[in-house]
Amino acid sequence: MTTPRVYNFNAGPAILPIEVLEHIQAGFMEFGGMSILEISHRSKEFDAIIDESRALLTELMAIPADYDVLFLQGGASLQFAMVPLNFLATSADYVITGHWSKAALKEAKHIGATNVIYTAEEGGFKRTPRANEITPTKGADYCHITTNNTIYGTEYQELPDTGSVPLIGDMSSDIMATAIDVKKFACIYAGAQKNLGPSGITVVILRRDLIAKRARDLPAFLTYATHAEAKSLYNTPPVFAVWALMHVLRWVKKQGGAAAIEKMNREKSKLIYDVLDASTFYKGHADRDSRSIMNLTFTLPSDELTEKFVVEAKKRQMVGIKGHRSVGGIRASMYNAFPLEGARVLATFMKEFERSA
Repeated sequence: MTTPRVYNFNAGPAILPIEVLEHIQAGFMEFGGMSILEISHRSKEFDAIIDESRALLTELMAIPADYDVLFLQGGASLQFAMVPLNFLATSADYVITGHWSKAALKEAKHIGATNVIYTAEEGGFKRTPRANEITPTKGADYCHITTNNTIYGTEYQELPDTGSVPLIGDMSSDIMATAIDVKKFACIYAGAQKNLGPSGITVVILRRDLIAKRARDLPAFLTYATHAEAKSLYNTPPVFAVWALMHVLRWVKKQGGAAAIEKMNREKSKLIYDVLDASTFYKGHADRDSRSIMNLTFTLPSDELTEKFVVEAKKRQMVGIKGHRSVGGIRASMYNAFPLEGARVLATFMKEFERSA
């Protein structure tokens, strides 16, 4: 690659491992005289790719045998509608911790009755609930949570126990960032473009008994059972994105799996949070007991200093660091592939900037 790599703090699409990009570059044309963009999704070559991708994800997340792994399209935004379309028969619980959980709730309201059983909106979305603050509605069809909030920089530190109410999680921005117990969820979905690959593919992990409890008759494409029965080949899948995801999963396995990735993620985030905790210049948005290891959000004393920070950071090859307009300030997104060295560079720059301000 001729252009030097920058430290990419964008919230998504996000950084991919350089090793993965090099594998993609080297193997792009190695499909019997065709590129990965040209092969048939019905070919033996693609069968091997999607089968390995499913097997790797199952291994790395320790997905139990009674779950299906689906590779779909439409991002989390389509899942906001597919989840209630398939599973909301009586009522569903929603936990509101940020913009994306509100978006999921908005879609569900078009389809059936919803219960907001917790919201952090009044406090400015600075925290996630503790497990004992979540009490599912008796008889609810499911309870939906968003495990990490990219805009506000909060993340669940402890998953709720919803008992007999199936727990559904949007893990778009922290899937495989930590080692989790998949059995706590009846369904997990995640857009791949932050931790698993490029945009264009959505991973859905579904317990089979939930698939069987379809709430209503739907068009085939909107029914999870359709995609489970077809092994994610009901329609033409995003072939390139699945191939890229396979390479990312190989990389995760090479690093030592989800536990090793979690250790690296916590080390990266600690470098930045240590600076924040020692500073009166920077102010973290999230409460300390709810802070995300994926999206680190903080503000400076003024908008002028914030703009200067962004400009000076770019001179040091740090891009995508400006905070979301809802919060302002700075947002440093450090997903799985983000290098430890990049976190060190940011931490050093933050100290230097504070001293010179």
